[in-house]
This record gives sequence, C-alpha cells and structure tokens, in this order.
Amino acid sequence: MPESGLYNTNMRRLMRCPSLVAAGLICAGASLVAQTARPAQPPPAPRTGTGVTVPTAAAQPAADGRPSEAELGVPLYPNVVYLRSYDAGRGQKYYIFGSTVPFAEMVTYYRNVLKEKGDLVFEVPPTHTFETGRFREETMAFPPGVTVKDYTFSGSAGYPNPKPGTQPERFPTLVQIVSAPAAARK
Repeated sequence: MPESGLYNTNMRRLMRCPSLVAAGLICAGASLVAQTARPAQPPPAPRTGTGVTVPTAAAQPAADGRPSEAELGVPLYPNVVYLRSYDAGRGQKYYIFGSTVPFAEMVTYYRNVLKEKGDLVFEVPPTHTFETGRFREETMAFPPGVTVKDYTFSGSAGYPNPKPGTQPERFPTLVQIVSAPAAARK
C-alpha cells in the first residue's frame, strides 16, 4: 500500500519540524487554559549571545504571574495579556499571551524586534513562528521561539478570554513563547 507509506513519510517530516510541532501545541495548550496554574519558579538569568536584546530590569514576575522578559528571553508586545503557562519539560515552559492587535501587526512587530523573517507554517489558520535559539536535543524538549496565531480566521470572533468578566472578551491573536532552559540562558 503506497498510500500508507506516503502518510508515514509525511508524518515523519512533520514531526522533524519543531516549528510545526510548536504551532500545533499552541492550539492544544490554549485549550487547557482553564486548568490551575503551577506556582511560579524564580526567574533565571537573561539569555545572552542569541541576537535578542533582553532588558535585565524587571527580573521578577508581575503580581499576576506574568513572566519577565528576562525569563522569556524575548521582548513582549506592550499590550499582550498573560493568560497561562505550561511545563514543556526539560526546564522549558510555554507561555500563552492574548492580544487585541491583529495577526499581521504582531508578526511585523516580532520580525522587527527579533530581526528574523520567521516562517508562516500554516496559511489557515494563519500561524507564524520565529526561532529564538538553537535547539539542543540533549537538553531541550522544544526549540525556543515565538509562535503567533490568528484566531479570527473563517469569521471567528477570536479566542475566548479565560478570565470571566474581564476585557477583552476575545483575543484576535495569541502569542506563544517557548523559553530556553535556564541553563541555556546563562
């Protein structure tokens, strides 16, 4: 059956592309927003040598649990709302942020800030990824990076705000940031 061989070959290629796996996980991770958050870890030292300028001020997380830019390893768009974080394994975390800024504007922001073109990994729904560090299989579960996803595709009103009674009710764009392990940021 050549068809099953083609499927397996394509799936192997897909699984070898960490950006696509990370983009898929933003969808899966965002659906788990209603679970309780894990306690915040002390912030690690800022990364160096990656081409990304990370401010060293505000190393402590905010009162709402929002991680600092030093902990994330990348700058945050000013109006993003921290929604949740997930343990990615091997000392890494996924951080999910909602934004009222349109997808294209958020992608342009990260192109300029990271000085990287990134990759449009899905056209429907639009999903763009930026890798922010080298993936080291022996010490990382996923490559460090930023994934931006448009939640207004096909007429959708956006991703529902998981915090009832707060504004905005929906986010047109979600941003997922995968941090590097603490050891890699030193």
